[in-house]
Amino acid sequence: MINARIVLASRPEGRPTPAHFRFEEVEVPAPADGQVLLRIRYLSLDPYMRGRMSAAQSYAAPVEINGVMEGGTVAEVLESRHAGFSVGDIVLSHSGWQSFALSDGSGLVKLDNWPTEISTALGVLGMPGFTAYAGLLTIGQPKEGETVVVAAASGAVGSAVGQIARLKGARAVGIAGGPEKCAIVRDEFGFDAVVDHRSPSFANDLAAVCPNGIDVYFENVGGKVWDGVVPLLNSFARIPVCGLISQYNSTGDFEGPDRWPLIARDILRKSLTIRGFIQREFVAQKPQFLAEMSQWIASGAVRYREDVVEGLRNAPDAFIGLLDGKNVGKLVIKVS
Repeated sequence: MINARIVLASRPEGRPTPAHFRFEEVEVPAPADGQVLLRIRYLSLDPYMRGRMSAAQSYAAPVEINGVMEGGTVAEVLESRHAGFSVGDIVLSHSGWQSFALSDGSGLVKLDNWPTEISTALGVLGMPGFTAYAGLLTIGQPKEGETVVVAAASGAVGSAVGQIARLKGARAVGIAGGPEKCAIVRDEFGFDAVVDHRSPSFANDLAAVCPNGIDVYFENVGGKVWDGVVPLLNSFARIPVCGLISQYNSTGDFEGPDRWPLIARDILRKSLTIRGFIQREFVAQKPQFLAEMSQWIASGAVRYREDVVEGLRNAPDAFIGLLDGKNVGKLVIKVS
């Protein structure tokens, strides 16, 4: 059997291109004692992968040049020489951009009796959904009647944040790019209001739909979106910082004036809480998350979208499109 895989060919300076990836075919290895051979069925594509392409210091080690691009996967056990796994088991793994992988069982999670499509283990019931749940409820702590604003509201994380906020009695305001995405956020995900960040009047539009200011801002984007939000933050506002996708392709010093003195002033005078986080910090909350989110999905209280792309060869183009904001909902590659 042949293992198709995509490796990091070179580190990008700025926006990645297909030339930074390389498609390879190698022989599928046989499992040794204590190992399983996995056939990858679905691969998750997420913004954090841009950071793994860089050698800059971060919270996780970068992908090595010529190394398989990393990523979460749903896989099937094809062969097993491990006492804890049987052929046919469906597992959540971190096997990366390839069609087969060996594992010693570390980190594998069986998806027995999964409540819905197994691809959701990479989306609304997986890392993105948990990121929304833990970040909003632990750091944002929305209260009934408050205004919660979320950037990238049509994405896998942002769409869940707004819907959870409404379930907690808050008013959800989404920020998205373009009329089509804004319509989806409003009509499909049920946000109370949505603003197009591409509009030349973005800052005024946001102020108009937040007449009582902003109590929680879930940051996924940074840049000009952040600039529009800051003046509207209320005293004691909470800002979970999940991502800064507008800056991921930036290199060198950032353009423009130094905004830190103004931000620091607002932090002080408004008693703001700004907290960056990685979802694994809250792993103890996962059982509660799975129980609650499963119920919300079953009842229709939370809706989700999956953007499914067929074929591993299409992963680089799909990932670049993700960084450009072309997808809606959770982006996954159907590998096999």
